[in-house]
Amino acid sequence: MSTVITSSCVYRVGQDSFEGKLVYTDNNSSPRPGVVMAPNWMGVTSTAIEQAEKIAAEGYVVLIADLYGQGKRPASGDDAGKYMMEVKDTPAEVERMNAALVALVNQKEVAVSASKIAAIGFCFGGHCALELARSGADIKAAVSFHGTLDTSGLYEDKELKSAVLVLDGAADPLVPREQLAAFSHEMTSKNIDWQLISYAGAVHSFTDPTANVEGVSQYNADVSRRAFKSMFALFTEVL
Repeated sequence: MSTVITSSCVYRVGQDSFEGKLVYTDNNSSPRPGVVMAPNWMGVTSTAIEQAEKIAAEGYVVLIADLYGQGKRPASGDDAGKYMMEVKDTPAEVERMNAALVALVNQKEVAVSASKIAAIGFCFGGHCALELARSGADIKAAVSFHGTLDTSGLYEDKELKSAVLVLDGAADPLVPREQLAAFSHEMTSKNIDWQLISYAGAVHSFTDPTANVEGVSQYNADVSRRAFKSMFALFTEVL
């Protein structure tokens, strides 16, 4: 039986230090596909690590990206909102995702196949994964779980190189429904492999077991299972 290993991974973005979490199993010495995982607005938490462990157990090496900086951990929703808005829709959003991608490939703990990398994210992290794909990053897939679909517009002239999968709660009040049509138009114009799945009755944070605000942000075990299954199906195809 394999053991899931979690360790700190410190890397630089410019002059600043960032600290993500590297998550993998100990049962394979050959290079494995890698996943850069952008967490929700609360950053690198125990819940994010549990999500990464679920992915690592399927044979992937996961680096949970630090989107705010080493030691900068939200203590409340107010903190998280402040930190998030300092990053969202700015060049720092993709810069920090790219730095995590490089750190994942270059770390020495476990072998990662540099040609088989995906980016995923949850809520705010979903937006980060999509923006990374929009920037033309050399990844195979970008997956957003209950993230907003708006774009900064900084990368409109870039060619998307990855498949894109959006997993959306059809009743999510925090993702304006008009964003779905705009996103569909954007992806169609790029002529890429993309999917948008909206799950009936699901609201925001449907993969997060700690989410419990009824009608707004709420865990849904069945939808979470289906969403992860869709992600793994895509990974099987492209990684």
